[in-house]
Amino acid sequence: MRKLISLYSGAGGLDLGMEAAGFEVAAAIEFNKWACNTLRSNRSWNVIEGDIHDISSQQIANVGGIAPGEVDLLIGGPPCQPFSKSAMWATGNTKRLDDPRSDTLTAYLRVLKDLKPKAFLIENVNGIAFKGKEEGLNLLKSVITQINNEEGTNYSFSWKVINCADFGVPQTRERVFIIGHRDGAVLNFPPPTHINPEEMADDLFGDNREPWVTAWEAIHNVKSENTDQLRATGKWANLLPSIPEGKNYLYHTDRGEGLPLFGWRTRYWGFLLKLAKNRPSWTLQAQPGSAIGPFHWENRKLSMEELCRLQTFPEGYFVTGGQTEMRRQLGNAVPSLIAEILGKQILAQFFGMQIPQEHKLAIQRPNTIPEPETLAPVSDEYLHLMGEHEAHPGTGKGPGARKRQTEKA
Repeated sequence: MRKLISLYSGAGGLDLGMEAAGFEVAAAIEFNKWACNTLRSNRSWNVIEGDIHDISSQQIANVGGIAPGEVDLLIGGPPCQPFSKSAMWATGNTKRLDDPRSDTLTAYLRVLKDLKPKAFLIENVNGIAFKGKEEGLNLLKSVITQINNEEGTNYSFSWKVINCADFGVPQTRERVFIIGHRDGAVLNFPPPTHINPEEMADDLFGDNREPWVTAWEAIHNVKSENTDQLRATGKWANLLPSIPEGKNYLYHTDRGEGLPLFGWRTRYWGFLLKLAKNRPSWTLQAQPGSAIGPFHWENRKLSMEELCRLQTFPEGYFVTGGQTEMRRQLGNAVPSLIAEILGKQILAQFFGMQIPQEHKLAIQRPNTIPEPETLAPVSDEYLHLMGEHEAHPGTGKGPGARKRQTEKA
């Protein structure tokens, strides 16, 4: 089997997909102790627990039992907060490369330079490729060019923004994938296999793609224990039953179909967000909070088993830690199915291996999807909120952003 080294492994989303594709994880490096415990509890991989900045490339090679230059694949998703869309929503911009957390990009590149793997894959949020804000992407490309000049390598650099739902993942999650080969081979990213059903109706010439895999198809047969412990809590819990499947708090604004309880776009998108049976899940959050979804259509939190299924983790995989730690690990993870698909392409295009067409981590789809749940009326405790509410003034202009600007001044 081709061997890989994984940086910023987290709960193992990328690693598990590559394992399904046919790679062997020689070493996994992760800082969070709970994520390390998850990896060790499920797999016999060599896990190095610690900050990548304090771990030498030679130490990684020694633990993995692979000499520099013999590593088949280096993978990793450096922490992405400086480039996230949510950060820009709150402030209108972010520090990005000036944010100390962005140094995780250069740490990845240091290991790339030292170990010289035959191929590499970097995953990050799509914000790193936003038009006019591509400095993170440009940094990666320029440093890899510098590595080529200094080390005599010829690493290629191909990247693509992928919506995981377009490849059978039951979750609309957009991420950037950057892939390169040491000898200059350029990866041809696979074409999407699935499509938004709403777009299918506009295709006059037909399309052989399947409709997106839905949340119902992914989790309808998951048997979760202790669902009583998953009930929604906090100030807004009793408002959830009055919000339709696939909607959020915007339903209860003057531009929605419910009651005018909130101002338009004055909350985060995930506020009181619910899954719909006939659509993929929204992007799972790493820091959900008591009122941040997506919530189950039964007006409760999603269980660990359901979250793992929406992330297309292998059956039987479990995540350790309390609710907060478990949700952080799963919210930060890469859906394993998209990693399996890309891993197979790397094996086929870079290593000339024949790969099976069927994917081990693909969701097995049932024949029917039930009707949406019946809505409940708004609870009396929220009726005092009815009235006129100002809409959000725009990105970087809200109360929080104005307060931060004032404090900075």
